[in-house]
Amino acid sequence: MRIISYSSGGEQDYGFLVSHEQFIPRYFVEDALRIDLPRSVKDLLPDRELLDLVNSVVGKIPIESFSIKGVHLEPPIPDPGKIICLGLNYLDHAKEAGIEPPEGLPIFLKPATALSGPYDPIVKPKIVEKLDYEIELAIIIGHRCKDIDPEEAYEYIFGYMILNDVSARDIQFKDVQWTRGKIFDTFAPTGPSLVSRDEIEDPHNLRMLTRVNEEVRQSSSTSKMIRRIPEIVSILSQGMTLEPGDIISTGTPAGVGFYQKPEPKLLKPGDVVEMWIERIGMIRNPVISPE
Repeated sequence: MRIISYSSGGEQDYGFLVSHEQFIPRYFVEDALRIDLPRSVKDLLPDRELLDLVNSVVGKIPIESFSIKGVHLEPPIPDPGKIICLGLNYLDHAKEAGIEPPEGLPIFLKPATALSGPYDPIVKPKIVEKLDYEIELAIIIGHRCKDIDPEEAYEYIFGYMILNDVSARDIQFKDVQWTRGKIFDTFAPTGPSLVSRDEIEDPHNLRMLTRVNEEVRQSSSTSKMIRRIPEIVSILSQGMTLEPGDIISTGTPAGVGFYQKPEPKLLKPGDVVEMWIERIGMIRNPVISPE
């Protein structure tokens, strides 16, 4: 199952992809099933029986579909309770930063106001001089959990998407902690859709690619994670209750702009950032100046 959130005519809703370019709106699935679906994606995720019913309809019986080109794609989870991001979770990224891989689990939070859609602009704030990109595999929690063991973790995960952890390096490295350099509006492009866990056999074996203006900057694999997904979810659940729709972004591999050689290659207005993760898809975000 692949879920998109979209807006059209001033209204926001969600639907289900049946191909790379076609989707079935929520209300068409409601009509086919003759039941009401939750109006929020995160309210749909915990209901396994309902998800199975939706899956039995989408792509399996004739329902009119629409082109995604006719709507505006929003963040797949537009209203998460939490966006939790990991730092230094790839050995090669820690190495390029000249930092020993941490023994703990460095995390920071992004606010929901940082979210933007898979093709929306990244706005370079006036106070930011060193704007950077980070491709990351994001986990979406499907069921409420607390103090779970790693062996249980996948039962509480709905699926995955891409998250670009856009970063203001000048602010990030000036502060004692990283959060302020990560929280600006549009600093979390996500998408292109929410891909359910059953569609990805091994989330630790997915190719990752970042291009800026068609130049390859990051070329890696989720196999290079230091902390694996079950351990991440378990550790986080020991400190906080994880709820449906919560986003956990699992860190970035080497190749960020700040550490490019012989000199940094940071983002500027006019640049276009493309990120692709195998079996998930691609997001494409232009960088613009504030109005």
